[in-house]
Parts: sequence; structure tokens; C-alpha cells
Amino acid sequence: MFIDPLTEPGFKRSIFNAIVAPRPIGWISSIARDGSVNLAPFSQFNLVSTAPPVVMFACNTPEDREEKDTIANVKATGEFVVNLVSWELREAMNLTSMALPHGSDEFEHAAVEKAPSVMVRPPRVAASPANLECKVIRMIRIEPEFPGETPSTVVFGRVLGLHIQDGFLDAEGRFDTVKAQPTTRLGGYQYATVGEVVEMRSPFKRAGY
Repeated sequence: MFIDPLTEPGFKRSIFNAIVAPRPIGWISSIARDGSVNLAPFSQFNLVSTAPPVVMFACNTPEDREEKDTIANVKATGEFVVNLVSWELREAMNLTSMALPHGSDEFEHAAVEKAPSVMVRPPRVAASPANLECKVIRMIRIEPEFPGETPSTVVFGRVLGLHIQDGFLDAEGRFDTVKAQPTTRLGGYQYATVGEVVEMRSPFKRAGY
């Protein structure tokens, strides 16, 4: 079966979320110029590079306003924090996806404890196994081309520093993903965490080695 999204009757764009899955969730905390704090989950999120350390997240333009508070905040301040969503935090994360009035504090709405950051102004989620403090290095707006599409904004951030809770690093300095049990997004209302884990040594070798 071949599907042309532009001509297929009743085509559901949400199919892309189910195919490109599981996706890590970027639980982004940000702050406005007036000091109001925002916390929101984004499942269009990933690591871009490790040297330099760069992450990205993206979101569509909402129907009720020009841009989401997170996008407005990172435009204004150039800073954000990525908070890892452990399986235990999944319900709190889901609560922060609610469309609250502008200026509302999702930390308070979801009863999520704040912790201060070191190199950026936005607070971080105290209970997260890991937090990445980031500065914005680039924002790209993707314009719609066809009916039914909406503008999207992609944010790239350089990681300035990271917080890791005690017990999540092994003796060799590697992060224990299995212990952290990150919540990932599938299609529709489905979420998952780490399942079976196997190790496969890569056959790739750099030229000259």
C-alpha cells in the first residue's frame, strides 16, 4: 500500500506519531520576561549532537493563539530546561499538557516541585532523574504548504550543564537509562517505557583504525 497524504481520503496525520515511535518526551521548563514559569511536554524532541551537546524540540502553532507559551518564552529569554520524564512522573507530565490560561504555573497545577538551575533562569523538575540546562542557538519556523497544515517551530538548544540524581550514574560515568525508566510517546494516547534491552557491538570502525 502506498499513501499520498495529500490525496488519500480521510488521511490522519496522527499516523506519523505511531510510525515514528517510541519518541522521547522533552518536558520543557521555561520562563517569561515577567518571571512567570511554564512547564510543558513535547514529544517532537530528540538529541541532535553530543559534541557540541545539542537537543531539539518542536511544536505546531496552537489554534487559540499565535504561539505556545514555551515558544514565546524561549524567544524572549533564550533559555530552557529539559527534564527527563521517568515512568513515575508520567501522570504529572500529562497534567502539564493541559491548556491553562496564559501565565499559569504548570508546576503548581501538577504539584511538581521546582529546583533551581545553575546556568539558566528557568527552574527544573526536582524529581527528574536528569535535567539539561540549555540556551537557544537557533529557531526555525516551518511554514505550511497545503490545506490542513499549521506552522511549526523547531528549537535547537545547546546544553550548558546537566543535573543527574544520585544513583543514576554507574562507576564508568554512564547514565542508567533502564533505572531511570523514561516515559516515551507512541501513537494516540499510548505511552511506554524501556522494554527488553540487548547489547550489540557496532561493526563500524573509523577510517585508519
